[in-house]
Amino acid sequence: MLLTNKLEQTQWFAMRVTYQRELAVKEMLTERSVACFIPMQYELRTVKQRKKRELVPAIHNLLFVYAKQSDVQRVKADISYFQYMMDRCTGRKIIIPDDQMRRFMAVAGTYNENLIYFKPGEMNLSKGTRVRVIGGEFEGQEGTFVKLKGVRDRRVVIAIEGVVAVAMATIHPDLIEAIPDESGKTAIIKTPKRKIVI
Repeated sequence: MLLTNKLEQTQWFAMRVTYQRELAVKEMLTERSVACFIPMQYELRTVKQRKKRELVPAIHNLLFVYAKQSDVQRVKADISYFQYMMDRCTGRKIIIPDDQMRRFMAVAGTYNENLIYFKPGEMNLSKGTRVRVIGGEFEGQEGTFVKLKGVRDRRVVIAIEGVVAVAMATIHPDLIEAIPDESGKTAIIKTPKRKIVI
């Protein structure tokens, strides 16, 4: 058990773990009662000439830790290959707001085989529409409805800026609604077959 400063806030930190040792670090953190999350997905692997479905990290070297900074510092002192992810623009540690992390975990934690993960810079969300899912497996989740390269349909994407993004499975347009922008303007959700005005 780690001793913490009561004045410190428990937060989600984006952490980098080198040489694909994220599962080993997760085990160490769990032993120390530190909450953490690794986005995982099923992958078909050949083991001793037999195909087997295994749950593996979706993005290697990535781990999210929910703790006070002093606790993270103590763990870092013991694990040299465990580092903060830094914002390239500000040079500060990447700290994820609780509600954003909750949304990301609600989707990534389903291990849905149709989820697609992206690293920073692999997609441009600025051209998408902010939406809320109003039915199905991902009901209540909010993200950006956008066209992805190499994917036929538009997908709802939940992103943690500068860290990772996850595109949900294809969702029928009737199960999403546009979120008005700050000025209260409505948006148009375009689909290949029709336009839905919200």
